[in-house]
Amino acid sequence: MKRRSAVALAVVLALAGCNANPDQKPAAGGSNAGTEKGGSLTILNAASDINFDPAKSQNLAITTLGLVLRRLTTWEVKPGEAAQVVPDLATDTGKTTDGGKTWTFTLKDGLKYADGAAITAGDVKYGIERSFAPELSGGLGYHKSLLVGGTEYKGPYSGADLASVETPDARTIVFHLKTAYGDWPWIVSMPAFTPVPKAKDDPKKYTQNPVASGPYQVQSYQQGVAVKLTRNPNWDAATDPVRTAGPDQITFQLGQDTTVQSQRLIADSGDDRSAFGAGFVAPAQLAQIEQNASAKQRLVTSDAGALSYLALNTQRGPLKDVKVRQAIQYAVDKRAYQVASGGAIGGELASTLITPGIAGRVDYNLYPADPSGDVDKARQLLGEAGQTSLNLTLLSENDQPNLAKAQAIQQGLQRVGITVTIKPVDGDAWTAEVTGEKGDYDLTVSSWQPDFPSANGNIQPLFASSEIGRGGYNIARYSQPEVDTLIAQATAETDPAKAQALWAQADKRILQDAPIVPLTYTKNSFLHGSKVQNFYVPSFPAYPNYLKVSLKQG
Repeated sequence: MKRRSAVALAVVLALAGCNANPDQKPAAGGSNAGTEKGGSLTILNAASDINFDPAKSQNLAITTLGLVLRRLTTWEVKPGEAAQVVPDLATDTGKTTDGGKTWTFTLKDGLKYADGAAITAGDVKYGIERSFAPELSGGLGYHKSLLVGGTEYKGPYSGADLASVETPDARTIVFHLKTAYGDWPWIVSMPAFTPVPKAKDDPKKYTQNPVASGPYQVQSYQQGVAVKLTRNPNWDAATDPVRTAGPDQITFQLGQDTTVQSQRLIADSGDDRSAFGAGFVAPAQLAQIEQNASAKQRLVTSDAGALSYLALNTQRGPLKDVKVRQAIQYAVDKRAYQVASGGAIGGELASTLITPGIAGRVDYNLYPADPSGDVDKARQLLGEAGQTSLNLTLLSENDQPNLAKAQAIQQGLQRVGITVTIKPVDGDAWTAEVTGEKGDYDLTVSSWQPDFPSANGNIQPLFASSEIGRGGYNIARYSQPEVDTLIAQATAETDPAKAQALWAQADKRILQDAPIVPLTYTKNSFLHGSKVQNFYVPSFPAYPNYLKVSLKQG
């Protein structure tokens, strides 16, 4: 990808949450209910469009596209458990015989598209190749820099072939990578690894008329109005353990304001009893839900979500001094920031880089202090650094929620003699500044949720020195050779347990240098109608698992 997808670069801080969360527990009608078949499910969506072209999509494996399109692997997610990579079209999660540079996958027997045609390894290869075409840009693109020849390849429409993806027969696909990459099984769960039959590829129209490999197919597409999915008659449940395909029909109602979504679902009448909202419940509705016993029972909240954090530009003036950065760790008023983000209902206080729900995460706190900070400790460290007063610029997106968070940071630092000037800019200007070459800011607040359930996604994009500038999201501009070495070792490790230990080591080593201040692990809340069952939000990602949702019958 650009190095960061639009979804990942601007993960919205959810200002929602609730203690009432019955569907996260084993209960009738909750996440452990049996899958009843039938009915028409409605998903209320604020977007005016759904892009079903896998080359252009950044969609999560467990949400919209996963209903229609399968990949080589996918995610098994359950409440309170770390996500696992599991086979989807492939028989396993890949085999490597050379330490992670070459990966081989074999397709399951009997796989078919909705039209009855066989799904082949060549279709998977073609689907990957078209993701390189400039006219199909915008999708998740980790694979583009990992595959041999990927940085030069421009897609299949000129007749070119990507030699690093081989298909020795109709069921086998082999990938040749530039370097060992232990998380490759996660990478092939991304949309670009969806099979696309070349004969049915129309790059201008595929987004609305994809060839279905999942349990549903697109029956009709009215941009800005609705997308209707019906059953794929050739989907075989025996080959697909992660999708339960409960509803007979799924309709995405588009252009539905999130506040309106919540009001409709609180009312819980008519067809809305068989609906859920794709968007986060807005803060304004939470108090209303708290007073409504029925709605309260239908609110589901994530355990955690994105990491919100304060980035310290380690290449700027006094912030080059680790003692100054460590002083800021203690000076920040995390409680005030949490309040500005909606309170405890919006997120729990954070202390690590790897977020909850990611396998191998170790919980620790290198800078223990009262949630409001430790002013004396901060002043002590500033004194040791020879800094009694500082003037810093905080770059902020120019909207009320972001400015409120910036002001919470400002008032916390002011207590220790650090004057913070907030510089508000629009979203595009913020992105250009923090990912550009110049980096004309001292501080900025951001948030981050990985694109796949590995600590790799928490650490590498934000702290590898290769991700400074040029569109990268190392916005603390942090460069530490020891950390780069740890990242390289963890990236190349194919044993998950060993890789997780290396990522945990990198997490703590990075925070010793204090390039960012972890602020909160955000929470997302979603509301559903009374006939919806098997609706839950796993530990990661902090979104409902669309693939398991069903409807109560009768």
